[in-house]
Amino acid sequence: METISCNGSEDMEVIFYLIGIPSLPESFFLFVFFVFLFLYLLILVGNALILVAVVAEPSLHKPMYFFLVNLSALDILFTTSTVPKMLSLLLLGDRFLSFPACFLQMYLFHSFSCSEAFILVVMAYDRYVAICRPLHYPIHMTPMINAALAASAWLTALILPIPAVVQTSHMAFDAVAQVYHCFCDHLAVVQASCSETTPQTLMGFCIAMVVSFLPLLLVLLSYAHILASLLRINSREGRSKAFSTCSSHLLVVGTYYSSIAIAYVAYRADLPLDFHIMGNVVYAILTPVLNPLIYTLRNKDVKSVITKIICPQNPRHSVRS
Repeated sequence: METISCNGSEDMEVIFYLIGIPSLPESFFLFVFFVFLFLYLLILVGNALILVAVVAEPSLHKPMYFFLVNLSALDILFTTSTVPKMLSLLLLGDRFLSFPACFLQMYLFHSFSCSEAFILVVMAYDRYVAICRPLHYPIHMTPMINAALAASAWLTALILPIPAVVQTSHMAFDAVAQVYHCFCDHLAVVQASCSETTPQTLMGFCIAMVVSFLPLLLVLLSYAHILASLLRINSREGRSKAFSTCSSHLLVVGTYYSSIAIAYVAYRADLPLDFHIMGNVVYAILTPVLNPLIYTLRNKDVKSVITKIICPQNPRHSVRS
């Protein structure tokens, strides 16, 4: 890939050097490595269990759980795009990334992040149809429509980051460009360039706002209609039962946008660079860790199937009982 150096020459091989968390002493690297490794394994195992449970259990072959499978797959891909490199940095001191590897990581990280936002919108729409238009649910949420909604969320998110990634790849860099981050985040790579950074920073910010606030607005709109429908239900038990189907999704939406808010505040506030980096790290890990826990603990159907997978009932015991 053709790159431009800071002195104007072309076809120079650029290597990106990840600074990591600048003020973190090396004596803490091993401890942080084990914390991140534990969280990563928790993400892989938790989301893999949800995938296996939904695929293996016919009673979970419903639109809500189809979208949950997409969310779990996204969480695995999202964290795998960044965490292994962070672990390698902490354990082995492996801080270097080639130009293609850095931009591939940047693209995948932001694409999967966008996909998660759009899948959460689709899940909110599913709950809206289920509660507000229950009689039309079998018509509006057919397998073909569900697949089209999920595919639209994935494809839109795969396309959106392309302009920012391509434009950033045409910026000028030193032969060894220092990235003040644990992975190749768009803003960190832009700030590592010796070109004018304002246009790229503005583009990245605008895309982030569209990807963050437009999906949030659609989710809030769906839940405004859901709330209005719940208030029209006379039975308290009926309201509670209807709302319980939304509680897991609401908690996931809350954790997702809370992590975005942490990353945004860390970036915009006048805080040390370490807080900005940690804000992004929290964003990259928090939601994928909590999603399987929320759906396992809050959803009785998923919890029951996962319990059967982890602790299969003894045949002899079941016959005696």
